Amino acid sequence: MNPQSKIKVQDLGLAFGSHEVLRHISFEVFPHEIFGIIGPAQSGKTSLLRCLNRTIDFSSDARQTGTIAIDGQDIRKVEDLYELRRKIGMVAPLPVGLPMSIYENVAYAPRCSGISRKADLDDRVERCLRQAALWDEVKDRLHSLGTRLSGGQQQRLTIARALSHEPEVLCLDEFSIAIDPVTTMRIEEVLQELRAQITIILVTNLVQQARRLADRTAFLLNGELVELNRTEVIFSDHPASRKTYEYVHGLFG
Repeated sequence: MNPQSKIKVQDLGLAFGSHEVLRHISFEVFPHEIFGIIGPAQSGKTSLLRCLNRTIDFSSDARQTGTIAIDGQDIRKVEDLYELRRKIGMVAPLPVGLPMSIYENVAYAPRCSGISRKADLDDRVERCLRQAALWDEVKDRLHSLGTRLSGGQQQRLTIARALSHEPEVLCLDEFSIAIDPVTTMRIEEVLQELRAQITIILVTNLVQQARRLADRTAFLLNGELVELNRTEVIFSDHPASRKTYEYVHGLFG
């Protein structure tokens, strides 16, 4: 394994019953990069993310082959799944606020991990809300319900909640699908800042978002990795695959 790799996926396959979702997927993700994953619907992008933190285990008919290693450790051999999922934070396409206050949305995971001192919780909540560019908007109403925030604010609250675990990798699955362009750009700015601290995997159907943010981009199509390269190559007039060119230029998908 490349000693600089944060994540190494080797010959990954995934099927639900007889339906193959991923086939022979191999790639590496390096520390502090933004790694983009693009492709049309039903390409296997979300399923790939679910493999990374083993939430795919919740699907009883899922059959996975190949290996995924985090910091050199095969995640199929990890016994403490809570620790694995703490290390790999996940942000879903639609914001799902917990039915509790803004403060408790962010403090919940630290409490579960054993942090009980109020000053420590206060510091964690403020830091995560600042990292998610939400602090200034909510600092005077931390005890209001998180579900009363606007859609864009709730998505940033979801990011703050994911950061409260202090993850080493943050996976975002179509984070901007239900928010306005202005909020999307704010979150993109947040991600650019966060890369100094963590590794980011960005799944997006918005190819221009990958072009703006990703250091390298992987193109998935029908469960297969068509191409992986530096983002400027993927979006050039001469990527390795004609399919890549057609997809990023809007000729299909």
